[in-house]
Amino acid sequence: MSRSAVLAGLGAAVPPRVVDNAELERQLGLDEHWIRSRTGIDRRHWADPGTATGDLAVAAARRALDSAGGGGADMLVLATSTPDHPMPATAPYVAARLGLGPVAAFDVSVACAGFVYGLASAAGAIAAGLAERVLVVGADIWSTRLDLKDRGTAIIFGDGAGAAVLRAGDPSEPGALVGFDLGGDGALKDLALVPGGGSRQRSAPEGTTEADEYLTMRGKETFTHAVHRMGESSAQLLEKIGWSAADVDRVAGHQANIRILHTVADVLGVDRDRVLIHLDRVGNTSAASIPLALTDAAVHGRLAPGQRVLMTSFGGGLSWGSAALTWPSLQVSDVLHTEPAAHPDEKGTTV
Repeated sequence: MSRSAVLAGLGAAVPPRVVDNAELERQLGLDEHWIRSRTGIDRRHWADPGTATGDLAVAAARRALDSAGGGGADMLVLATSTPDHPMPATAPYVAARLGLGPVAAFDVSVACAGFVYGLASAAGAIAAGLAERVLVVGADIWSTRLDLKDRGTAIIFGDGAGAAVLRAGDPSEPGALVGFDLGGDGALKDLALVPGGGSRQRSAPEGTTEADEYLTMRGKETFTHAVHRMGESSAQLLEKIGWSAADVDRVAGHQANIRILHTVADVLGVDRDRVLIHLDRVGNTSAASIPLALTDAAVHGRLAPGQRVLMTSFGGGLSWGSAALTWPSLQVSDVLHTEPAAHPDEKGTTV
C-alpha cells in the first residue's frame, strides 16, 4: 500500500514588535499609503535584539504539535535563509529544544520557496518509510539582514515562523499532499542576494564591507520572474494532478506582494477572492509566509474541510515550487490571542 504525507497540524509565531507603515514613513520618507498601494502591506513584525530564527521556529513548532494532538516527530525539516549560525544547522537545535530526541533534523535554504521544498522533502521521507511523522517549519528573521536605508527591501520584509506536522497516511484521505512541482535557475541568483557570510565573500581578494551582509534585490525583475514562475509551476502541477483552475478553492501563494498574488491568480484563471492574503499584517516573511497564511485562514474560516488548496512559492536562488492538497479537518488555535508555550530564551508571540 502506498504512503502519503498527510497534513495533521499547523502553528505560527511572530515577534511582538509591530512596525507599521507610519513608522517607516518617518524613517524612509515614503508615504505610508504609497507603501500600502504598492505592496499591500500595512505592518510587519520585527524581532527584538536577542531573538533568533530558532526561537520563532520553536514557538511555531510547539503550536503545530499541539494542533496535531500532541506527541513528537521523528524528523524535522527547517526551511530558513536566516539560520542562527552559518554552522551548525539550526534544525537540530530546534529539535532538541522541542524534546524530540535524536531525530533526523536538517535545514533547507531556498529562500521564500523553502516551505514548499520542506514539504516535498518531508513527503519523500514519509513515502520512503524513513519517517512516520515529520515537523516542517518555515522561519526567517530578515530584519537582521535589511539595510534600513534601502527602501526597496525595508518596506517589504517581516519576521515570523510557521510550522506543519505531516503524518503517514493514505493518498485518498483529506490532507494528503497530492503533488509537487519544483524548479530553480541559479543563473539568476543576483536578483535577490546576500553577498556576505559565505566562502565566496571570505575568499574574495578585495575584502569585505558592512553592505555585504545585507539583502540586495532587483525588485522589478524579481516581480516579473515571480509571476512567471509561480504561474507556470502552478499550471504544471494542476495538469499533473488533474485539477482545473475551477477546481481550486484557495490559493496560498508566497506573501511577497499583493500585486504578484493577484497577477498569478489572473494568469491561472482563478478568481482573486480565492487567494489567501496575510501579508497586509505581517509583510513578506519568506519561508514562513505560506504556513502563516494557512494558519490565519484556518483560524478565520477561510479554509474548510474538503476545499482544494494550491500552494505556490518563489524565492531567491532563483527557486520556486508548488504543492496541492484537499484541506482536512484541523484544530488550529486562535493565533491572534493565544500565547505560545513559554521557554526561557523564546521571545516569540503569536500572530
